[in-house]
Amino acid sequence: MKLQKTAPLDTAYLESLGFVWHTDSDESSYIADELVVIDPMEAEAYYEAGNTLYEMFIEAAQHVIDNNLFHEIGIPFNLVDIIKESWESDVHWHLYGRFDLAGGIDGKPIKLLEFNADTPTALFETAIIQWAMLKRNDMDEESQFNGLYEALVENFQRLVTLEESVEAFEENYEGWKFLFTSIRGNAEEENTVRLLQHIASEAGYITEFAYIDEIEFSEEEGIFFDGENYELWFKLIPWENIALEESDLAMILTDIIKNQKAIIFNPAYTLLFQSKGILKILWDLYPNHPLLLESSFEPLMGQKQVSKPVFGREGGSVTIIDENGMEIEKISSEYENHKLLYQAYTELPTDAEGFSYQAGVFYAYEACGLGFRRGGKILDNMAKFVGHIVR
Repeated sequence: MKLQKTAPLDTAYLESLGFVWHTDSDESSYIADELVVIDPMEAEAYYEAGNTLYEMFIEAAQHVIDNNLFHEIGIPFNLVDIIKESWESDVHWHLYGRFDLAGGIDGKPIKLLEFNADTPTALFETAIIQWAMLKRNDMDEESQFNGLYEALVENFQRLVTLEESVEAFEENYEGWKFLFTSIRGNAEEENTVRLLQHIASEAGYITEFAYIDEIEFSEEEGIFFDGENYELWFKLIPWENIALEESDLAMILTDIIKNQKAIIFNPAYTLLFQSKGILKILWDLYPNHPLLLESSFEPLMGQKQVSKPVFGREGGSVTIIDENGMEIEKISSEYENHKLLYQAYTELPTDAEGFSYQAGVFYAYEACGLGFRRGGKILDNMAKFVGHIVR
């Protein structure tokens, strides 16, 4: 793989953009001062992979619903109704997600690792920061597979038009108010949400921001902040956390959706995509598909594999297991109690220093942006973000 050294973005500039999580706990920079170099054919392959995989996920989710496989893939029982309600109505539009992929830059085929469809991270980095890296280094700002910002503007408008064309947005938008929410005390999550709020405002919405503890919920009347009712609500709070930690809220939100008092983003059905259990469903439906790795709820016999909880983030509770069933590497975390999925192991691309690279392809109506995470064999919360350039 090829890397190109760059002049780093200084912290004052990053903070002026609202990007304040630029330094990791060990005082090292979270943003790498180099770019992954890919060619146009590799960029096109990532684009096609994202689009193909999304269609496959739709089929897999429908299969789960039709065959009542919610428990099998780890979906909390108190979210089943809201998942069905959101799946069956077109107004519950999937705003954006991120596919994590192996391969693609090392002459090896692209393979799906998982789909972060509910609360994907690295949005700010992919849409804004890596573009700024090209600009700062006097490179061609168009030389990236990175139309994420523009794709989000249009996909926000599709929440009203409900079709590919967004030309009818202004004539059909009736002033519905859009509330954007995060928890307190997490600058990364808050500023990511505020970026999305900014994009929605640019798309033409009336928007507001509030912390989750400032919002009132009513089954009969909907979602309120500061005395105002909001028809649209974006939350960067995982659906499974709501189900397991705020079960009363899960039931209220189900009733809000049933009573058509608000639309929530990302929709509850994205938890079907988010669950790593759906990787097993995909393998059942598309065995030996070139984009997939063999996946099962039982250990794979006689082959190197990875076990991971159906819900987990940043490598938590992921284990690499050798052909004899022995653990090679593991990251312990709070996700230990979730059901495990076993997935055939595939090597990530590595650089000369032995660091691994995982591609993240964002999807917002279509595949629309690429960025990379760099770290060890299991990418954890100390992994670095690495931008790219196409040439």
